[in-house]
Amino acid sequence: MADLFDSVPKSNAEGPRPLADRLRPKRLAEVIGQGHVLSPDGPLGAMLAARSLSSLILWGPPGVGKTTIARLLADETDLAFVQISAIFTGVPDLKKVFEQAKIRRQNGQGTLLFVDEIHRFNKAQQDGFLPHMEDGTILLVGATTENPSFELNAALLSRAQVIVLERLSLADLELLAQRAEKELGRNLPLTGEAREAMLEMADGDGRACLNLIEQVAAWKVERPLDRAQLASRLMRRAAKYDKSGEEHYNLISALHKSIRGSDPDGALYWFARMLEGGEDPRFLARRLVRMAVEDIGLADPQAQGICIDSWQTYERLGSPEGELALANAVVYLALAPKSNGVYVAYKAARAAARETGSLMPPRHILNAPTKLMKEIGYGAGYAYDHDAEDGFSGQDYFPEGMKRPVFYAPPERGFERELKKRVEYFARLRAKRQGGQ
Repeated sequence: MADLFDSVPKSNAEGPRPLADRLRPKRLAEVIGQGHVLSPDGPLGAMLAARSLSSLILWGPPGVGKTTIARLLADETDLAFVQISAIFTGVPDLKKVFEQAKIRRQNGQGTLLFVDEIHRFNKAQQDGFLPHMEDGTILLVGATTENPSFELNAALLSRAQVIVLERLSLADLELLAQRAEKELGRNLPLTGEAREAMLEMADGDGRACLNLIEQVAAWKVERPLDRAQLASRLMRRAAKYDKSGEEHYNLISALHKSIRGSDPDGALYWFARMLEGGEDPRFLARRLVRMAVEDIGLADPQAQGICIDSWQTYERLGSPEGELALANAVVYLALAPKSNGVYVAYKAARAAARETGSLMPPRHILNAPTKLMKEIGYGAGYAYDHDAEDGFSGQDYFPEGMKRPVFYAPPERGFERELKKRVEYFARLRAKRQGGQ
């Protein structure tokens, strides 16, 4: 049973093989993309030069070469390559893998154990690798599309180096297409514009690109197809988007920062990306309200109301018409003046409240509903602001003995320009009132 996990030499018998398999690199130098980790100055290049390969976690999107790199690392270091998938492997299978690795070690050969989808193993299963990594029975190379910080045990991460692999660029995919054409012995029947569209459909996934190329190469056409003809024959791949995973947080971060950066086009793009990926518009509506109160605040007091209105409009219209109301809010927020003045003041006030949470309010602003309270001074000396000159008494409303802090410092942006004038006006009056006491 365990022999099934070992790599099997390719048969000499001729048979149909997918293009992706036929073009699998034979050496690391043939891997397309990932130069930032495979170059002599990159982490893997440096490890191989020093002949000191450590356990690794290869983190990256699908189709960027995780399996291929692991297999070639084994070849470069003369390790036996064993591949398993966390989806199909149970505890009994793992035990057999470890037993065979121990036998190889006794015979003088190490084992590179490649675990695809390693994040699918639970925490206890991940812990099961640790003793075999520590005693040198295996060199672990795990592959994951999920953020290792969230999905893998800290103990496992401490014993492995995380290598981040990047999605393939259009230039990388074009190089892959040229290799495919050389292997096939013919050019793809596409115009230049259609060829670029096909590469864009692959969305940075080399495996998907080769699958598309294989489909296109099989077509019998009299003349090269243009972009429209290609689109009618091929279905566009669904965008990579996990509503509960890292991609969700990456895209909402991009949307939030585009709005904060006053870029309506960028904000609309990320808003659209999330909708195309299947995001719940209600989540986006809630997030837009948060942006209004956190990043715009009183610089534009209308922003929050516009977000609430757009949310209510969506609830009345539903999708897809209601999404346009949310798009209006996205553009409005992006172009609104930005201020975190209240946000900063709020956090500072919370911090001060934690530090001075047992101090009583000054007696002059305490209610005195009973005779005893009046006798001990509750409410004594309170100045009713409406009776004061300018409607402002200038009294101190902080606890006795507490130095008056300044939390809110409005910036010179949007409506807060007016609020800044008011803050400064009341500060001058307060100094005048208190100086005259």
